[in-house]
Amino acid sequence: MRIEGSKAIVTGGSRGIGRAISLALAERGADVLINYLSDERSAEETVAAIRRMGREALAVKGDVSKRSDCLRIFERALSSFGSVDILVNNAGVLPRLYRIEEITEEEWNRIIGVNLTGVFFMCKAVAGHMIERRRGKIVNISSIAGKEGGTVGVAYAASKAGVIGLTRALARELAPFNITVNAVAPGPVDTSALSEEIKRRGAELSPQGRIAKPEEVAHAVIFLIENDHVNGEVININGGRYMD
Repeated sequence: MRIEGSKAIVTGGSRGIGRAISLALAERGADVLINYLSDERSAEETVAAIRRMGREALAVKGDVSKRSDCLRIFERALSSFGSVDILVNNAGVLPRLYRIEEITEEEWNRIIGVNLTGVFFMCKAVAGHMIERRRGKIVNISSIAGKEGGTVGVAYAASKAGVIGLTRALARELAPFNITVNAVAPGPVDTSALSEEIKRRGAELSPQGRIAKPEEVAHAVIFLIENDHVNGEVININGGRYMD
């Protein structure tokens, strides 16, 4: 797909990985709706950066774990842009380390709700529109934890493994309509979401001796959008820490 002139939604797009993806899309000529949950200032700063590039952008507050919010996000993009060509499901929550005997049902539901159910709700919101237009790109952000377990507990690993399964099933379902669905699975990424201790440990575990930059994750997302014959794939971005 040619990104120039396309219309995109990036959930959790105000900072970190989401901001890098939003800016990369705008640099290639896309208009971008940035979804955020609480950090309105960062969302508006990202919107301003995109507008300085000459592209349209808007920030929409919403909790992706709520189906009504996901529908509202999609409808706002449709009313503002006229169409939705690209969906990047980046919104997620990274919990503190929980042992299985410590995690509560409420916390389990929160993590699964944002990291997995939110991806489902957003995909469901845009699918009919993309099918009707026979055009679309969906990229989901999973994690190394979804492949090898990670280090922050069973709920996070399960949610990110679920994203991989959802991605592959939906890729098969939507392929006849010229819609591709792929994912990226980063290891630790240098954002404010991680403590300095987690960043240090992540660097020690990487054969390259460092963790990823947000822009490196964004680069993989752009590749998956621009290549029309990659479908149902999960790209590892972890410097060789995990290979499959």
